[in-house]
Amino acid sequence: MKKIEELKVKIFADGADKAGMLEMYEKPFVKGLTTNPTLMKKAGITDYRAFCKDILTSINDKPLSFEVFSDDFSEMERQAIEIASWGDNVYVKIPITNTKQETCYALVEKLANQKVKLNVTALMTLDQVRNVVDSLDPNTSSYVSVFAGRIADTGYDPVPLMTSAVDILKAAPAAELIWASPRELLNIFQADEIGCHVITVTNDILKKLSLVGYDLDQYSLDTVKMFYADAQLAGFRL
Repeated sequence: MKKIEELKVKIFADGADKAGMLEMYEKPFVKGLTTNPTLMKKAGITDYRAFCKDILTSINDKPLSFEVFSDDFSEMERQAIEIASWGDNVYVKIPITNTKQETCYALVEKLANQKVKLNVTALMTLDQVRNVVDSLDPNTSSYVSVFAGRIADTGYDPVPLMTSAVDILKAAPAAELIWASPRELLNIFQADEIGCHVITVTNDILKKLSLVGYDLDQYSLDTVKMFYADAQLAGFRL
């Protein structure tokens, strides 16, 4: 098994809790950060602009992705231009469709032509990947974010799809594929094995990195001790 420092896939921390984001930012193996409106809502954020600009005062030398939140493409464009202006390390997340399932490809092309750094998000099919790659400026840094974890939630193995997506992205040399929404630490190693460029990982999964390579006999014993201790603390009797 590879050590974390031997992996080629870049690990991005995914979250919206300021303290957690700053904690992960300080770790040398975290190469970038992402967030989204759902994570921000869960973190209790109410002022979108203020939160983003505040976090950028501390994180300005690693890629950081913020998402537009309109359902109208003209308003998405306005938001994207503003968000992009907040820093050279900022990438603008554009959803693959709006809620009416109207595709974002024309907007992506328009923004890409203006050299906006994009993170096109919520993709789940290879057709979507192909259309996004066709819409990008091949020479402008960007991310194509495929939600492999959500694909797995439906019972499909995401590895073959992600492997094909890696090949599709060769047509856009400046673009990188993101394995998004991982469900377990193993996904980091799967992403690395197929040559995926980036994987976004939540803090709860990142905190399991200390277990990489851990002796399984010892881990078995640790588990037995946990069950025993919890039974004692609960005061169970038969």
